[in-house]
Formats: sequence, structure tokens, C-alpha cells
Amino acid sequence: MRDISVFSGSAHPELAAEVCAHLGVPLSPTRLSRFANDCLEVQLQANCRERDVFLVQPLVRPVQEHLVELLLMCDAARGASAGRITVVMPHYSYARSDKKDAPRISLGGRLVADLMAAAGVHRVLAMTLHSPQVHGFFSMPVDHLHAHRELAAHFRRYDLTRTTVVSPDLGNAKEAAAFARMIDAQVAAGAKQRYADDRVSISAVIGEIAGRDVIVLDDEIAKGSTVLELLDRLRESGPRSIRVACTHGLFAAGALKRLSEQPDVLEIVCTNTVPVPVEEHTDKLRILSIAPALAEAVRRIHNGESVSALFDAARGQ
Repeated sequence: MRDISVFSGSAHPELAAEVCAHLGVPLSPTRLSRFANDCLEVQLQANCRERDVFLVQPLVRPVQEHLVELLLMCDAARGASAGRITVVMPHYSYARSDKKDAPRISLGGRLVADLMAAAGVHRVLAMTLHSPQVHGFFSMPVDHLHAHRELAAHFRRYDLTRTTVVSPDLGNAKEAAAFARMIDAQVAAGAKQRYADDRVSISAVIGEIAGRDVIVLDDEIAKGSTVLELLDRLRESGPRSIRVACTHGLFAAGALKRLSEQPDVLEIVCTNTVPVPVEEHTDKLRILSIAPALAEAVRRIHNGESVSALFDAARGQ
């Protein structure tokens, strides 16, 4: 069996180090430099020849810098005769560019997937893609994990007998329903219409909310405009309590501060797929680690075992 080598880009080295700690392997060093003309250069400073190489890099701000860095890492591994190259991409920001909803618009989700294939990637390990069709943009195998198991373990600490999981829109209702089944809760969804990146309207919430403990569940929170709009609709129905949960806590443009200032929001829960700056942390924020899940998926990929068995285990809990 090939030896394993894990490298990290500059986007989230803390997560890569935690994954390696769970795997019991060292995090191999990477050197990133910039030429006078602003071009990047990447050097993988450990042997890759005929090894199973894993490159850990979520696409977070600055997204374009981190994307080019990842592509250069892939090219460096291919040039170093890596046996197999797997990109561990906990957050795929271009997944939001997944459909032609306006004339002459680009499909960034598919284009970036094609770039990865051109750079020599053999496999992708992703976490909670924005929509199911994004999986099909990749020409190489994709292992698509989700954070339901981690989120469910967190919320099971509470009394869930009167709990409703609320999806901000109908498009995410299927995922919300799957999570609700894991914690034996009801499910509801908002009727959302988006007018711009930061302007949405939710006309109603379909489901039982009055007097219930609400968990608002979304795949990611960026500016927070959708969640804030949903909170206004939820308040009209009189919930007993409100908690907010997501996989990717991007919290751009002061979103975390605005959410934490909502007096009826008891808790904001996310995972560490993306780094949350320490200066933005609040008393209401809970960050769950997905490093054990990523490490187990990496181990299974390396050993040729089933990754889908992770989902079966999660459904049984």
C-alpha cells in the first residue's frame, strides 16, 4: 500500500493539523512564495513519489488566492509523481455558482471543478456542498460528507421533545428533514425569494412553530441576511426558543455580531470547516470540530474502504 502524505495550504492550517493528529501522521510542510510580478509559487517540501497525497484547502477569503494556491499544490504533487492526489476541500465556495439563473452568466462551480481536473486531481473530499447538482460538476470521484452527526451530537444535550428544525428555504428542506429525523424532531421551511446576494424575502414559514424550540439549520451563513429575515417570520408565530446552526460559519460583513445581538437567539452553532477569527467570537458561538470525520474519511480513502458507511453510521444514531 502507498504511504500517505498530507499537505496544507494557507487557508486553514489549524484544521489540517487537527486532521493529521487524528490520523497519527505528520503534516508535511509547504512553502508558499510570491514573485515580484505577484505570481504565486508553491513547493511541497516532502516526498510525494508514488504516495497517496492529500491536500487540505477550503476555499475561503481571499478565495481566488486560495484557489490558485490549491491548483499550484495539485500541479506540484503531479509533477512530483504522486501516486494519487486527493483534494480535501471542507468548503467549496464556488458551489453557490451552480445554475444559470440569468442570461450570459458563468457557472463557476463547474469551471473550478474542471480546473481541478486539469491540475491533476484524482479525487475530492468535500463537506456539505451548497446543492446536490454540484457533485455532478466534478469529473473525478467525490466523497461528499455532511456535519449532521456532529450537529446532532451537540443538540442532543438539550430537551428535544418540542423541537422543530427550520430550513430557511424549500431548497434545503430535504437536508433539514434528514437532520430532524436524526434528532427525532419536526421540520419546517421558509418560503424564500432572493432578489440579490444580500436581499431576500421570506413570506411565510411552513410548519409548526408556536411554543416550540426552533433550530434554524442552513448549509452556510455568510452575510446572515436570510437568517435575520427568517427570524422575523419565526417571531410572528411565537417560538419558545431559537438556536441557529450551520456547517460553514463564514460570518462575513459583521454577520456574527448581528446574529449574536438578537436577544432571542440562544446559541449560534457552526463547525470548523472554515476559520472563524478569534476577535469575532461571542459568548453565543459554539464551534464543533469536523476534523475526526475528515480524518476517518481520509483513512478510509487511503485504505480503499467505504466512505458511504460513515453516512450509514450517522443515520443509525
